[in-house]
Amino acid sequence: MVGLPFSFLHSFVICSSMGRTTILRDIIGIIKDKASQSKAALLSDPKTLSLHLALLRATTHDPFTPPDPRHLDALLASSHTSRAAVSTVVEALMDRLQTTRDASVAIKCLITAHHIVKRGSFILQDQLSVYPSSGGRNYLKLSDFRDNTTSLTWELSSWVRWYALYLENLLQTSRILGFFLSSNSSSVDKDHEEQKEKISSLINSQLLKEINSLGNLIEQISSMPDSSHSYGNLLVEEVEGLVGEDYLSSIHEVSIRVGEFKERLSCLSFFDSVELVLTLKRLEACKERLSALSQTKNALFETVWHSISEVKDQIGNDEEGRLLSHHGLSSKNKVSESSRYGERVLKLADSVKFSSIRFSF
Repeated sequence: MVGLPFSFLHSFVICSSMGRTTILRDIIGIIKDKASQSKAALLSDPKTLSLHLALLRATTHDPFTPPDPRHLDALLASSHTSRAAVSTVVEALMDRLQTTRDASVAIKCLITAHHIVKRGSFILQDQLSVYPSSGGRNYLKLSDFRDNTTSLTWELSSWVRWYALYLENLLQTSRILGFFLSSNSSSVDKDHEEQKEKISSLINSQLLKEINSLGNLIEQISSMPDSSHSYGNLLVEEVEGLVGEDYLSSIHEVSIRVGEFKERLSCLSFFDSVELVLTLKRLEACKERLSALSQTKNALFETVWHSISEVKDQIGNDEEGRLLSHHGLSSKNKVSESSRYGERVLKLADSVKFSSIRFSF
């Protein structure tokens, strides 16, 4: 093979293993992984060496396999040591994510971050959610990520861009809800009645903010890239599985809040009603695209979608009745258009109404 051009060597098939061919790029990736681990062994602080090695082993250049659970568990276990160690893990993860141009490494970094959200301790989750200290959207900085080395890495690049934005939405929604969605602190496994009582104590504006944020997250889930071209790729399947679990948690939280709004319809101002209807319409627009994620929970999801449609239609009927009522008053008393509008929109009392009707006296 001496004298052959590099372009030929790059595509030369070296061997076949477990049904897939391994090309020179895979060999180069293995060499890079070993080199990174050797560099970490030489330069890392002995106190954090095991964490750096676990991160490198979880985010290899292999484009076909997700992070090894053993290495993910080693990273998550760091949360039981010290805040300094936790900070080191998050900083190293973000540094590797933002400097790599390899789609396999990038998507594995994002999967690792997702596991922190779902299974990490609060201190580890907190460090991830506030990184960097200056805050701001799109700190993952992957909206322009491209890896055109092969057709596979090009396909994975679209997943990297979407997944980074999705995780930002997940963290943002979690901050608004006050707990990390789909994690051990999520309300899915908590007492349903206790959760409903907590939601019922929120004022209308906060409840609207929460359901709107959940709507944004569900919209992002519905824009997931088409996986048909990546069928059988375990990396993509891992992402789909993690996001599918988040969808279940999200729709559960939406269901509780829609149920609460059903109790409050008579207490909503005109502007609150409009905002709620717009959010519910955005959710309904996602239904068909998300059907593939809800096949195993079909009855549950259909119940939620029915509730969303029912509340939306009821608000529409109520507002139509209000408009007809105001129109009748204006014809009888010759009230001006501006006066009718003033009666219909927010009053001071409307802006502070929030209690469910089940608490009214």
